[in-house]
Amino acid sequence: MEELQCPACGETEDLLGRQNGEMIEVTCQRCDQQWERDPNAIPTCDRCDGDDMEGAVKAVVEKSRGSQLSIVATQVVYLCRVCDDRILSSYRIGRSPLMPDQLPTD
Repeated sequence: MEELQCPACGETEDLLGRQNGEMIEVTCQRCDQQWERDPNAIPTCDRCDGDDMEGAVKAVVEKSRGSQLSIVATQVVYLCRVCDDRILSSYRIGRSPLMPDQLPTD
């Protein structure tokens, strides 16, 4: 089984899991990132059907004032280590949240 790691900071040991129904709520005690994990689901790539996936934090943004965008939340997304190699390589360097594919324009 693949080692569980925080998608925000990469921590692999200081993680706390708590059962919540069918899901496990995981909290990184190093950076306070929280996410849910389905212990029965294995994420797969919708392009190559591979299961070599890595979690990453993606920002949820909204317009706050004028054209200024603010991060209002984050979510964990799983990226394919084969198909998304360039994005993951860049993400691993700074661990800054990935920006959404589309930004709000209204």
